[in-house]
Formats: sequence, C-alpha cells, structure tokens
Amino acid sequence: MPSPPQPPPRNSLKSFMGNGNHAPLQVGVKQRHGGGGFPRLSASSKALVLLPLLLLAFIFLFVYPKEFELQAMLSACGPPAAEPAAAGVAVVRKPDFRLLIGVLTRADLYERRHMLRMVYGLQLASPEEPLAAHVDVRYVFCRLYKDDQRVLVPLEILVHDDVIVLDGCEENLNGGKTYTFLSTVARLYADEPYDYVMKADDDIFLRLPQLVASLGGMPRDDMYYGATIPCDSMDPFQEYMAGMAYALSWDLVQWITTSDVARNHSVGTEDMLTGMWLRLGDKGKNRFNAKPAIHDYLNPVPVDQCEHEFMPSTIGVHRLKSNPRWAEALKYFNFTAGLKPSKSYKID
Repeated sequence: MPSPPQPPPRNSLKSFMGNGNHAPLQVGVKQRHGGGGFPRLSASSKALVLLPLLLLAFIFLFVYPKEFELQAMLSACGPPAAEPAAAGVAVVRKPDFRLLIGVLTRADLYERRHMLRMVYGLQLASPEEPLAAHVDVRYVFCRLYKDDQRVLVPLEILVHDDVIVLDGCEENLNGGKTYTFLSTVARLYADEPYDYVMKADDDIFLRLPQLVASLGGMPRDDMYYGATIPCDSMDPFQEYMAGMAYALSWDLVQWITTSDVARNHSVGTEDMLTGMWLRLGDKGKNRFNAKPAIHDYLNPVPVDQCEHEFMPSTIGVHRLKSNPRWAEALKYFNFTAGLKPSKSYKID
C-alpha cells in the first residue's frame, strides 16, 4: 500500500517565494520582516494612497491661501463690518442735542393746546423725517385760579404729562412770567439739563425739522437765537430777539436764575427785558438772527417788515390768531399729506 504524501520541506516554500520566475504574492498574505512592522506596498498601492494626500496638499497650499489672502485684502480696503444688532433690538441714534420748547399760554385755552399737540406731536413722531435732536414741548401757564381749571388741567396732565404750572406768577406775559419760566426750568431739569431752552408763543407754528437743522450748528454756550428786532434790522446785536420764539443756551438759563440783573428787572415787555438782561450782564455773545425764516403772518395790509409770505425754508410763522390762519399755514406746508384713504371718512 503506498505511503501518504509528505509535506514539502520548509526550504521548498522559501525557494518558491524566492523564485525569480514568479511574482511575489500580494493579496491575502501579510509579509512580516523581523517578526513585525507594516506590510510592504507595491508601487500602484503607494500611488493610490499618495494621490489623495497630494491633492489635499495642493488645495490647501495653492487654493485656500490665495482665497484667504484676497479676503484679507478686501477687508483691509473696505469699511469695517458693523456688528450685528441683537435680534429684535432697534439701533437708536444718539440725538445731536436736547431742546426744550416752552409754549407760554393760558390755562383756559384748551382748544389751542389740543391743536398744538397735534401739530407738534405729528412732527415728533414722524418716521419719514426723524429729528436729529431730542425735543420736548411743554405748555406753560401760571397758577390755576378757577374751579374748572383745577379739574380740567389735571385731566390734561394725566393724559399728556406735558404741562408746567408756574408758582409765584400771575397770568400776564409781561408781569414776570418769562423770568419765572426760565428760572423754574433751570431747577426742574438741573439733573438732566437741555442744551437749549426756547420760549415760544402759542400763536406760532414751529416747523421742528427746520428748527432743529438751524440750531444744529449753533454753539452750546452763551448763545442767543431768534428773529431780531427792529423788524428792518438783520443785526442780532442791535436790540433783542422777538418774543414770538427765541432760544437760549442752558448756561444762560442758569445765569438768569441766579442773576440779580434778571431778578430785579422781571416785569415789563418780556422779550425786550431778556435782551436787556444779556446786555447788562455782558452775556449772549453768540447771537444768531433766524430771519427771514422766522416771521409774522402776512396781513392783507402789512404792518411791518417782520411780515412776509410763507416760504419753503420757513422755520416759524407767528400771529396765527385764528383757526383759518392755522389751516392756511398747515395747507401750504402740506401738513396732512400722510392722510390715508379710508371708508371711515371722505374729505373733499
């Protein structure tokens, strides 16, 4: 019986692997050298491994650096990027200055104040023409002396919170009311002062955007602004500013509060007295004449040169003594242009 086949000797496997007539075995066989290490790869396998690495190196070395360099150049040349605002938070522009307008009126003139609140309220809330300044309008009169005033004026205050009731003066414009007003606001707003305080009559229509633009270039100190008197003069140093509307810088308002000159000369023609205070106190060296932009309503027969027609550059129109005059002025300046069509009304 023949004997079973014997396994080849160990040297035969070595001679088979080393035979130059056969390619070395690559697939499914791990070749080890010295008992450990990585497998030996063929040239094609090495190419398959190195090609992606070379491609990545090319991208990072030649593509991305160029892109980053270009972006850096553009960032350096262009304006700095604005920081994004927090979601839902509006960016509020800081006002250029603060202006207080004190409309000196009488407690009984409820209808006039109602109209003035509409006229000034629309301008203060206009999104089409936002003001560059912070403007507050206050309605100013002396102590209440009638029973109905003691009910109706508090009702206004509850709704609008824009009334100043002066203590220590009688309802007479030339009886010291302007001095009491200026000295009162200096104390009321000492902790949060305004840059300018304007005294205005209740029969002047002030166009707030034009007024703010005019005051925007004015000095903040020792400043006296208005329409010069006499009417035929354009020199702000000749006399004084007409009482229809004039503005003082905050430091002058503070000075008037403590000045014996003002305290001892508080009764008389109020706009003339204000000019006299500044002259005797050597104050108000920065004076600015706003004529012809601040002017009187033009009567059919003009009274003086302070009167003239409406202009696109008008800042204030004085002597609007009746509702028809107010309507004429508001119509000229297209004040109701924002009225939208509605089924609720028809205005021909």
